[in-house]
Amino acid sequence: MNPLELKPLIAPLTTLAHRAGEKILEIYEADFTVTDKEDKTPLTDADLAAHRTILEELKRLTPDIPILSEESESIPFAERSQWQRYWLIDPLDGTREFIKRNGEFTVNIALIENGHPIIGVIQVPVNGILYYAWRNGGAWKQLPDHPPKKIHARVPSGEQLVVAGSRSHSNEVITQFLDKIGSHRIFPMGSSLKSCLIAEGKADLYPRLGPTSEWDTAAAQCIVEEAGGQITDTAMNPLSYNTKESLLNPHFFVFGKGERNWSRYL
Repeated sequence: MNPLELKPLIAPLTTLAHRAGEKILEIYEADFTVTDKEDKTPLTDADLAAHRTILEELKRLTPDIPILSEESESIPFAERSQWQRYWLIDPLDGTREFIKRNGEFTVNIALIENGHPIIGVIQVPVNGILYYAWRNGGAWKQLPDHPPKKIHARVPSGEQLVVAGSRSHSNEVITQFLDKIGSHRIFPMGSSLKSCLIAEGKADLYPRLGPTSEWDTAAAQCIVEEAGGQITDTAMNPLSYNTKESLLNPHFFVFGKGERNWSRYL
């Protein structure tokens, strides 16, 4: 796919993301049940409602492109490894934030080609804000009832770093890393919104030194990269997708412009 073929997908994808967000809000504003999946992560009715909505629409939009969602049944790597192009979905990223009712959760939709995200759409159900990007098309943010505006990552300040930090995940490794990077302040945020802060130039660094899955990062990676930033593993190599049996990501950094080697603080 070249950029001219990708851009026409953006409008139906953003409409779909809004529709999934509406399904999530219907449940968010009512009582909902919470269960634990096999990996002990929480699952709600909203995760499943958004999953069904996205799958149904994507199958109509691109019937020949396979779909991998966090809420899909497990698909063996022997099958997945044959996919040159596929949709990678997190129907409700930030389920813990959803349960806490703090609003910091998103709908994430990515198109992967040859192991790299070439479209990313992130929608914030509680306020309708959209972030999206496509390969060589730039990164964009759109507020409800406003035209989209191009966004750009920034070069970190030499005085004090702004670090996007997880509300629900912290550990001693992160604490030690932050102690080494110098003067900084934490911008706490849930879900893929931390990466969006990097993409729109409101934060300099998001270090994730704990477990995540590929659907957590794919849409955000496209947006961050098109905004001029990067998402890399701790060896400073870009994250790649569908290269192994496990769908777990390595530890990673999300950061804006510049050549700073964040791995030296580990």
